[in-house]
Amino acid sequence: MTEFSAKLNSQALNKYTCLINGLKCDASSGETIELICPGTGLPYATIPRCSASDVGKAVSSARTALVSKEWATLSAGQRGERLLRLAELISQNRDHLAELEARDTGKPLSQGYDDIDAAIQYFRFYGGAADKVTGETLPVAVDYLAMTVREPHGVVASIVPWNYPMQIFARVAGAALAMGNTLVVKPSEEACVSVIETASLAVEAGFPAGTLNILTGLGEEAGAALSHNPEVDFITFTGSPDVGVMIQSAAARNHIGCTLELGGKSPQIVFEDADLSKALPVIQDCILKNGGQTCSAGSRVLVHQSRWEETVDTLRSSFRRTVSGQYKDNLDMGPLINASQLRRVNAFCEQAETDGIPLIGEGTIAPDAPTEGYYTTAKVYGPVPVDHSLALDEVFGPVLSLIPFRTEDEAVRIANGTPYGLVAGLWTKDIARATRVAKAIRSGQVFVNTYGAGGGVELPFGGVGKSGHGREKGFEALKEFSVLKTIVVSHA
Repeated sequence: MTEFSAKLNSQALNKYTCLINGLKCDASSGETIELICPGTGLPYATIPRCSASDVGKAVSSARTALVSKEWATLSAGQRGERLLRLAELISQNRDHLAELEARDTGKPLSQGYDDIDAAIQYFRFYGGAADKVTGETLPVAVDYLAMTVREPHGVVASIVPWNYPMQIFARVAGAALAMGNTLVVKPSEEACVSVIETASLAVEAGFPAGTLNILTGLGEEAGAALSHNPEVDFITFTGSPDVGVMIQSAAARNHIGCTLELGGKSPQIVFEDADLSKALPVIQDCILKNGGQTCSAGSRVLVHQSRWEETVDTLRSSFRRTVSGQYKDNLDMGPLINASQLRRVNAFCEQAETDGIPLIGEGTIAPDAPTEGYYTTAKVYGPVPVDHSLALDEVFGPVLSLIPFRTEDEAVRIANGTPYGLVAGLWTKDIARATRVAKAIRSGQVFVNTYGAGGGVELPFGGVGKSGHGREKGFEALKEFSVLKTIVVSHA
């Protein structure tokens, strides 16, 4: 175990700092924000409340690092080596970071481990991919040599949400740093401690000062200042569509690009020949994971009328067996992230019941779950009218909507009937139908007889419509975090 690792595992989890120019620091104002544990509703730590001046320091640090000898002269392979070293350090601290991730977000501990393992996989993938990005030679007149090369944008700003802080941080940082950018990350004020501690591991892994900067604060203060900073060259944001509009507007003012991964109302279509013994456990797990607080959660289940009763009976029984409780108890679900999110989810359910939509099945809350925590039960409703809010709007909670259909065309029409287009799932044994429907659905990803593929680090991910634009994950992310330059040489 390294010296840092020993310190990491022994320190008290009560006060966290930012990382700017390779140094831990507080906000220049000295102000802090309390972190609230979702499982207890009580504060358990503080983070700096950074302001525009702190953002300016972080961006300036990243700008300086971008042109410094230590970073600018590293080969792609050397950048990759540092990412691989970071992956190893995260692996050495896996237990500690998983505990932080689970407690900070409220998700069960097993899911905290899943998130840390995904982060390790991202850094390993991009560590290995860093020196695999190539350009092309282009056929032009015989007296010319034409080629393309990929170069970093420069300073990348990343605003990371609270639902998967470690995973989303890793998928951005891995790709951006592999391409030679420097990075300023603003994680959510709701959940961020795993990201803060991993940033210090990056220093230990050999990333020069200023290459990776982490600053915390409120979205409307630090986040807004970061997205509007004129020294930022590219922005990546994961969050709500409404904030995505503000991010894109800020990027436009500075004439820079951005990648937006926003909301979703992802359909899963169960055709008459589906293997329900395989499909329904996956469908249920997709809405339970992280309490349904996942952009790609398959929250709409379109069920062929011939399989309706069987699907309803199975999900009624399985949902009734689900239990929500504290992260350390590793049950089906933990609490939601905060009181506001709990009110939002409850409001959707209350409206559904007011409108007479049948509640098919509902789980329970563990008797020892603290009453001050933000706990709710998993619920499945149906049949849900296609024009109801449960069928159209992103609940972002453990609420599954069942919608019957009769024909393939009707299923496609319902699936495409929201402004979102992030992920879709198809359950059928008919490969011809699967291919037709996958092509017809408006979505960034389509899975057949599976869903999510275990996170799919290698699989390009992003949406269309209200779900955003640009692609993360896989080699496509390396293209997003770079600029294509054409070079033409005359040798006449």
